[in-house]
Amino acid sequence: MPHTHDHIVKSYDDELKRLDGEIIRMGQIAVAQLDAAIDVLQRRDTQAAMRVVANDEAIDTLEHEVSHDVLRLLALRQPMARDLREVYAALRISSDIERIGDYAANVAKRSMVLNQTAPVSAARGLPALAKLANALVTESLEAYRERDADRALAVRGRDVEIDAEYTGLFRELLTYMAEDPRQITACTHLLFIAKNIERIGDHATNIAENTWFLVHGELPEGDREKGDLTSQVTSGQ
Repeated sequence: MPHTHDHIVKSYDDELKRLDGEIIRMGQIAVAQLDAAIDVLQRRDTQAAMRVVANDEAIDTLEHEVSHDVLRLLALRQPMARDLREVYAALRISSDIERIGDYAANVAKRSMVLNQTAPVSAARGLPALAKLANALVTESLEAYRERDADRALAVRGRDVEIDAEYTGLFRELLTYMAEDPRQITACTHLLFIAKNIERIGDHATNIAENTWFLVHGELPEGDREKGDLTSQVTSGQ
């Protein structure tokens, strides 16, 4: 009988490791997708942008696999306490990564439209914003892989950095639009791209919070510090 129990435990551990591997792989693809999307934006390469959009399917496929594995674990293993948190966190984190992939694909789609207009110098601020977002995604995934709650909390604390960078870029683009109405169309697309990248930072923070929950069984205390002041910019404050 003990042999049977050991076999079940090992099988269960193997399934959790498989789940972990799928999530880490999803995250790696999402990070690469954002890097590629910003690269094609800078190079104004429509063909490469189309490949970025097409590659989003790989993340969607992995998310379906994670969902399938989670359902199987719930049905066959009936996990308790900590193991249930593992499964719950996997489901939530895979959903966040899928959204990150969607936003990266959206950046590539917008870049294809921008390629039909003259370059806008304000776009130079986007790579720095994307680099920061990707750093937070990478760090949050490392915290999840290592089950490092303190590292996850540090990621959560840095979300305000992306918000501040985004607000600065937002102000700059509004200034361009006010000074030269011919730039309004291109700058509008750039505003959407910047917002997509800022949202990627939010999802990195979600991953960090779910990692904290996985380790401690509760969400971090206190509200996230926010630095997105774009509503004040548009309201004239």
